Amino acid sequence: MKDIGLVGLAVSGRSTLFTALTRTGSHGGQANHAVVPVPDPRLGVLTELERSRKTVHAQVGFVDVPGGTSSAQGLARLRETDALAIVVRCFGAEAKPAADLAEVRADLLLADQAVIEPALEKARKRSRGKPSGEVEALEAANELLAAEQPLSEGGLADEAVRELKAIAPLTLKPSVVVANLEEGAEVPSELSGATGVYASIEAETAEMDPEEARALLDEFGVHRPGLESVIAASYGAIDLITFLTTGEDESRAWEVRRGAKAPEAAGVIHTDLGRGFIRAEVISYDDLVAAGSMDAAKQQGKVRVEGKEYEVREADVLHVRFAV
Repeated sequence: MKDIGLVGLAVSGRSTLFTALTRTGSHGGQANHAVVPVPDPRLGVLTELERSRKTVHAQVGFVDVPGGTSSAQGLARLRETDALAIVVRCFGAEAKPAADLAEVRADLLLADQAVIEPALEKARKRSRGKPSGEVEALEAANELLAAEQPLSEGGLADEAVRELKAIAPLTLKPSVVVANLEEGAEVPSELSGATGVYASIEAETAEMDPEEARALLDEFGVHRPGLESVIAASYGAIDLITFLTTGEDESRAWEVRRGAKAPEAAGVIHTDLGRGFIRAEVISYDDLVAAGSMDAAKQQGKVRVEGKEYEVREADVLHVRFAV
C-alpha cells in the first residue's frame, strides 16, 4: 500500500479534499491518515465471472497534516509518504493558482534545505576528508536546492538517491498537482497537466450512501470521482501498475512497479511465491472477459505460460506456480 501526502496552502481546501477522497473528517491538530480501497470495476466483473467468494481491492492511504510544511510534525509525517499531491486553489475570484503552486514548491525546497545542510555538515565530519558516497550525495543535493531546483529534476545518480533515502527529501518524491475547482470550472491553463477535482462538492456527499452520492454528483456534472482521478495520477507518478488474481476464493487487485518481472509480482502476493517462483499462467483481463471464464480461456489457448523474465503488464491476470 502506498501513502499519498496532501500539501497545499491554508486556503487551498486541502483538508476538504481529504474529506472528499476518504469520506472521513479531519481531526484538528492531529495527522489525519485514512486508508481507502482503490476503485477498480474490473474486480466486480472477475468476481462474477469466477464466482469468487471475496472481492479485495488494492488500498491507498491519504495523509493530511494540520500545518502542513509549516510544522515539524507535518514535515516528519509527509517524509514518510510515497508521493505528494500538491493541492492548488482554483476557486474564487482571488485565486492565483500559478503563484500558489510556486509558493508550495518553494516551501518544499526550503524544508529539504533545512535537513540537507546539517546532514551534510555531520557527514563531512564523519568522513574526515576521505571519499564518501554519503558526502557526495548530500553535496549534489545541496547544490541543486541552492539553485532552487527540486531533487527529482536534478538528474541525481541512483547511488545518490539511495544515500538520500534515510532523509526522505520531499522534493525527491513523485508528485502530482491537484487543481481544486469550483462547480462548472475546468483546470486553468497555467496548471496544464494538473488533475482537476471538485473537493467542496464531493465533501458534501461524504456521509451519503455511495449510490445516492454518485447520483447527486452526476447532477453537478462530476462524472469521475476525485478519488479515481487522484489515484490514477499518483499511480502514474509513482510508476505503479495493477495486476489481478481471480478464482473461487477471491478476485483481487495488486500493485507493483512498472517494469517488474513475474517473480517480483509474485512476491507482492506472498514472499513464498516470489522466492519459490517457477512460472506464471498469464492472460490479459480483456481476453479473460471475452472468453467468459478461466476454463474457457484455457480451452481457447489464451492463457500463456511465462517464466522469470516476463515483465508484468497492466491488467494482467496471474496464476503463480511455485515450490518452496
